[in-house]
Amino acid sequence: MMNNIKIKILDPYIKKNFLLPIYETLGSSGLDLRACIEKKIKLVSKETILVPTGVAIYIEKPNITALILPRSGLGHYKGIILGNTVGVIDSDYQGQLMVSLWNRSKKDFFINPYDRIAQIIFVPIIKAKFKIVKDFNKTSRFDKGFGHSGV
Repeated sequence: MMNNIKIKILDPYIKKNFLLPIYETLGSSGLDLRACIEKKIKLVSKETILVPTGVAIYIEKPNITALILPRSGLGHYKGIILGNTVGVIDSDYQGQLMVSLWNRSKKDFFINPYDRIAQIIFVPIIKAKFKIVKDFNKTSRFDKGFGHSGV
């Protein structure tokens, strides 16, 4: 299912060179986000920085949200993941998409202008309405928490 998502290009280089987020394959779930920076940035080991993407989106529909996630290759091979683990873009947010990058490796990492640094996916949202109760119907799990089912 396709949904129209409004996108505003904030960086003229992106518009000129057609660097909008795209699905790289037919089976891709995420669209890559690029570092909209003028010169190479050194991301020091154990450091977190905020990187602009040069685009803003407006989802508009309150039953859709966007999630910014790490790129699996950067995370696994280079240790570059998101500083906030997952970025949540609410349907009414209209500002520039920013990516919090964390270098969890022991080596410095360089980000070049327009490198693909993260990915964004769009997911449906189910809004909750809480109902106060005195007790729950007990399940087989009930209140068993971390590690209750073994390794």
